[in-house]
Amino acid sequence: MTTTLRPTGPIQREESGAASRAYDVCVNGRPVGSVLLAKDTAAGPSVGYVRSLTIDDADRRRGRGTVAALAAEEVLRDWGCTEARTSVPADATAALRLISALGYTERGRNMLKELPDHPSPLPGTASGRPMHETEFDGWRAKAVAHHAEEWIARGTPRDEALTRSNTLHRTLLPEGLATPGAELWCLVAADTVVGHVWVATRHEVRPGEQGAYVFDVEVAEEHRGRGYGRALMLLAEHIARAAGRTLIGLHVFAGNTPAQSLYESLGYRTTHHNFLKRLL
Repeated sequence: MTTTLRPTGPIQREESGAASRAYDVCVNGRPVGSVLLAKDTAAGPSVGYVRSLTIDDADRRRGRGTVAALAAEEVLRDWGCTEARTSVPADATAALRLISALGYTERGRNMLKELPDHPSPLPGTASGRPMHETEFDGWRAKAVAHHAEEWIARGTPRDEALTRSNTLHRTLLPEGLATPGAELWCLVAADTVVGHVWVATRHEVRPGEQGAYVFDVEVAEEHRGRGYGRALMLLAEHIARAAGRTLIGLHVFAGNTPAQSLYESLGYRTTHHNFLKRLL
């Protein structure tokens, strides 16, 4: 029997250069599942996505998913992609085994928390204030470099990583501090800025459900080890609740065990594992 992908419609293209197309997974022409492939320029013109790969219950455990995933990679190569990304629910144990067997490596995980009506107060004398315009450019330069370094550490070429990071920050903050739904705050202790947090208050954190999302959080190096990371995350909760949100999400890179442990201690739970594979 032959497993193939059959398009269900034309490629959907956007002015930005992004594209997507839905396919049926077929065995000898008979549909047994589906998959959505996409190319999103916000992450870089060479990045493709394998989304919503499903195989019907009656056709599982026969290798259909493996062949479909490999066929999806070939489509992405034809689109000029050099990297494939996919996201797997934390409770999908069979899919997690499959994606690892296909040579994908975990790049991070999505975590989510249901917010209490009244978040815990910030510890000690720490307090938060909105970032000043004079602080924004310096913060942005460091944020772009830091995000790029995370990708470089996972094998992405430096030039490509910097381009992706610049594109991402430019897309998410087109109007800087004035970008609607973007909250950039500083944590202050003893009249000194000790860290910052960037919270988007208009973000889809679950399918069809809006919430807040922590895009960036960092304690200044000279102030680490004093509990300010927890204080910044509590500040993020206060920002989210002030915007009327009851859910807050974030992404943590694989290998960042201290951050993951902090988030878990604050009540975040993993919802999805995110994987990538270089397409040679």
